[in-house]
Amino acid sequence: MRANDSLPPLSLDQLRIEVGAGAVDTVLVAFTDMEGRLQGKRLSARFFLEETLEHGTEGCNYLLAVDVDMNTVDGYAMSSWEIGYGDFVMAPDLSTLRRTPWAEGAVMVTADLAWHDGTPVAASPRQVLDRQRRRLAERGWHAYSGTELEFVVYRDSYEQAWNSAYRDLTPANQYNVDYSVLGGARVEPLLRRIRNEMTGAGLYVESAKGECNLGQHEIAFRFDEVQRTCDQHSIYKNGAKEIAAQEGVSLTFMAKPNAREGNSCHVHLSLRDGSGAPVMAAAEDPPAGTGPGAPEGAGPPAGLSETGRHFLGGQLAALREFTLMLAPNINSYKRFVPGSFAPTAVAWGQDNRTCALRLVGHGPSLRVENRVPGGDVNPYLANAALIAAGLHGVEHGIEPGPPLTGNAYTSDLPTVPTTLREALELWEGSELAREAFGEEVVAHYANRARVELAAFDAAVTDWELFRGFERM
Repeated sequence: MRANDSLPPLSLDQLRIEVGAGAVDTVLVAFTDMEGRLQGKRLSARFFLEETLEHGTEGCNYLLAVDVDMNTVDGYAMSSWEIGYGDFVMAPDLSTLRRTPWAEGAVMVTADLAWHDGTPVAASPRQVLDRQRRRLAERGWHAYSGTELEFVVYRDSYEQAWNSAYRDLTPANQYNVDYSVLGGARVEPLLRRIRNEMTGAGLYVESAKGECNLGQHEIAFRFDEVQRTCDQHSIYKNGAKEIAAQEGVSLTFMAKPNAREGNSCHVHLSLRDGSGAPVMAAAEDPPAGTGPGAPEGAGPPAGLSETGRHFLGGQLAALREFTLMLAPNINSYKRFVPGSFAPTAVAWGQDNRTCALRLVGHGPSLRVENRVPGGDVNPYLANAALIAAGLHGVEHGIEPGPPLTGNAYTSDLPTVPTTLREALELWEGSELAREAFGEEVVAHYANRARVELAAFDAAVTDWELFRGFERM
């Protein structure tokens, strides 16, 4: 398999031409916040070319220190009332300049965040990932990633869904349409528009298919260098919602929107060296008596190099401590149900969908699929965690042990954390997290989790009302 090594979708010279011709009038400068959302500004194209290119643009630093509802909250060192809620700089990364076909007359560029002295904002998700990319680069390695986002489509608009308190929504399909060509056709006008307009934005679309939940679908994109994948993930997620709104429907990437199957975001990760050769794949076929179907303990995992084994071993060793970066919300943990295709056991297997880590592909395409994240994951943080875990395994020579060949749901292996509170405790107590990400990042994302837990603990839910209003 080959990554999407295409040139940037839009060059600066071409942008100047199109601005001069009046075809482009707006440049959206955006970054991905803690929640995985795009935040930024729509600038006039002339101002962008004349001013922002050289100086960047500014935004309030509370954008990395608020809750989901954009409320200011306590506990963040980088931004507070006490230090005045100042600005940071959004510096455009011109390699990400791209068209946005769903927004007429507009283009988009992804920004890196920096303080006024030029120091990177350490807690910015793109910077968290970049730190791990630089650790790989020290070894001459590069990470390639693919993220598989699922979503549920409803016939109701976002406004209708909000006004009905998200009750009694009409799914776009009213039965299981997993792989169903007929079921996909019911929403093909929407899916086709998303696919084609993401292609116009420079993303490499592979396919679309139905999934198990009612109205659930997945559009898959070609894997790419890890930062490009994360940039494109955030753009796709935002753009798909914009397109859905324009079509008068809604879609959600929420990890568990109802009692049926949740929205997953399986993350595929592999490594290459400077020449493009795979790092995790063995140079030769494994010895006889190893691989799928071999007795447990018979030999090394089929197809994996020594580095690949240790990288996989690190994934297993760090999974529980790093789950906060993979499952960031209270709702994330509702997915982890036995028999749901969402994992519960900290296990790995060859093409085994009951395990948290699934080894798939062969030769140059050999990769580890992490099945823990849901559709609410922040792609930068998740990939950063996977790289950091893998490097831990390489640095300490951690072996993954034999693959699990049966049903991981019924195994007696350790499990992924079952609540955000448990994941927070593991994250805060992790020396490995501090070593890999730094104290500032560990504290920042621990505080985000505490804010979410406090909000949830204070809420009176529908479940409580129905259970207790009359009968308690």
